Amino acid sequence: MKYTMQINSSPYHSNAGYHAYQFIKTALSMGHQVFRVFFYQEGIYHALHHASPPDDERQLTSLWSQLAIDYQIDLVVCISAAQRRGLLHKYSDDLAAGFRISGLGQLVEATLDADRFIVFG
Repeated sequence: MKYTMQINSSPYHSNAGYHAYQFIKTALSMGHQVFRVFFYQEGIYHALHHASPPDDERQLTSLWSQLAIDYQIDLVVCISAAQRRGLLHKYSDDLAAGFRISGLGQLVEATLDADRFIVFG
């Protein structure tokens, strides 16, 4: 089965992003594919390179980056959602490793290519 995920909530206000991460890890361990993870609305905060949560909290951005490296998962941050929040410019270093900027067209493409589309948050 091929999945596409959308994450809408901030890593600091909801566990939805962590649940998505755990779902993806489990799906991959069972032999499924994850085509793309699209970070939208407040979900774009998962991708911030300069975020530094306290050491005793989950380092979710690092977990996502490592997941992208280990499994070549496409982590896409919605440019409109990011710009609305004043967080980045198209060519800045605000994004953590493994994340890239794109638009809603990438989400549409991913939903058409996937067997299942799941929204977290």
